[in-house]
Amino acid sequence: MPWAEVDVERYDALIIPGGRAPEWIRVDADVRRITEHFFARNLPIALVCHGAQVPAVYGLLKGRKTACFPPITGDMENAGATVIDAPDVVDGNLVSCRGWPDMPQFGRVMMEVFSKSVNSASA
Repeated sequence: MPWAEVDVERYDALIIPGGRAPEWIRVDADVRRITEHFFARNLPIALVCHGAQVPAVYGLLKGRKTACFPPITGDMENAGATVIDAPDVVDGNLVSCRGWPDMPQFGRVMMEVFSKSVNSASA
């Protein structure tokens, strides 16, 4: 599905994967629209590895804590984020990790953050 066709109202959470894709997708206006929607509504957001590049370029990580792929630490700090070198970092609705080796621990914590959001929305 093209980014332009994404109806953000149909989704409860956002996961931005890592790899090199974030470097390219962050320039798409609809990726910005989607990302800003989840940040503005304080919905659960997961960032894996290079995924932090997407909200960082839009100024959405300013004052936030995040993990990221170590070589982009400077980029995150320049975007106003505090980078924590840990396999899972939770900052409110935002959960992040450094990369694929963190996935087992990160996955458990991500599901806790996402579940907490779903449970509070249905209460």
